[in-house]
Amino acid sequence: MKITRIETFLVPPRWLFCRIETDDGVVGWGEPVVEGRAEVVRAAVDVLAEYLVGQDPLRIQDHWQVLTKGGFYRGGPVLSSAVAGLDQALWDIAGKTYGAPVHALLGGPVRDRVRVYAWVGGDEPAELTEQISAQVEAGFTAVKMNGAGATSPVATAAETAAVVARVTAAREVLGPDRDVAVDFHGRFTVASARRVLAELACLHPLFVEEPVVPEQGHLLPGLVAATDVPLATGERLYERGEFLPVLAAGIAVAQPDLSHAGGISEVHRIASLAETYGALLAPHCPLGPIALAASLQIAFATPNFLIQEQSRGIHYNKDADLLSYLVDTEPFRFVDGYAPRSEAPGLGITVDEAAVRAADRTGHRWRNPVWRHADGSFTEW
Repeated sequence: MKITRIETFLVPPRWLFCRIETDDGVVGWGEPVVEGRAEVVRAAVDVLAEYLVGQDPLRIQDHWQVLTKGGFYRGGPVLSSAVAGLDQALWDIAGKTYGAPVHALLGGPVRDRVRVYAWVGGDEPAELTEQISAQVEAGFTAVKMNGAGATSPVATAAETAAVVARVTAAREVLGPDRDVAVDFHGRFTVASARRVLAELACLHPLFVEEPVVPEQGHLLPGLVAATDVPLATGERLYERGEFLPVLAAGIAVAQPDLSHAGGISEVHRIASLAETYGALLAPHCPLGPIALAASLQIAFATPNFLIQEQSRGIHYNKDADLLSYLVDTEPFRFVDGYAPRSEAPGLGITVDEAAVRAADRTGHRWRNPVWRHADGSFTEW
């Protein structure tokens, strides 16, 4: 079996899909994207496709080595995300070829269902009570929310109080038996994060995500030591070497993204690395159906898995949603806040190719917003 064609599709709301076709007629799908830079990743996929076309698709690990290390200059989000989507598609082909789900090829399932959470609140969190109540009504046992919008370089008393008030409101709706995760999104300085974490501890968040920007990972040991709140990070880390120092710092939850951190192959290894540090895995996935399908395959085969992010109804999804490009939505039918295990081969989903090709004719130019402080200077989004 040989790879004969690789195509990419720029589809709303902000996703990029890739399709790998073989001479045996087996097709695999992946989701290589950097949100806001999808066109750049598309170009990277085209370059990497020059190597893959004509190759045996089942030599996944060898291809991963060449794609990530075959160039003198390595790494970074664009290249890693391009590799990630191609890797997902190769695993999809392998599962379909062997007639098995990817989780079986990774050593078999360790659980029967995967706990998932829902996003609430948007970038500028508001109307949380109604949104959380709706998710509880839908059966979810956990939600995640942004802690704050644009934040002053040193959070004011009012800004700190507003974060605490929002999480308090969430806890009141959720009660003691459901969970809230709080995303700081790198919007806080270390000093502000330390202050807010102290206020949030009594509200028992499941974890606080990205308390500081990833380039300040060397400051995480101090934050870990200063709080009882489990800290999480990883959506902007792209390979094992970048996870090693944050795991050594004592983070409780690693959050690699299956569309950014080298795909199924690398995230499987990151999960094992995290396990040696006693850290749990909660894959980042505010993206499309292929990325989520890949994430679930990892979740079913990972002993130290915690919970899975998913994008149904997320505020970024305009013009299309998680289920828009699927022939059968059953794999993403969440029951009591869990995704059931599928035994369908490959990634376990059937992509609606006609819908994808039609959407690509429209495409998208999604860009993340640029935020500024009151004085006009740049601030983290």
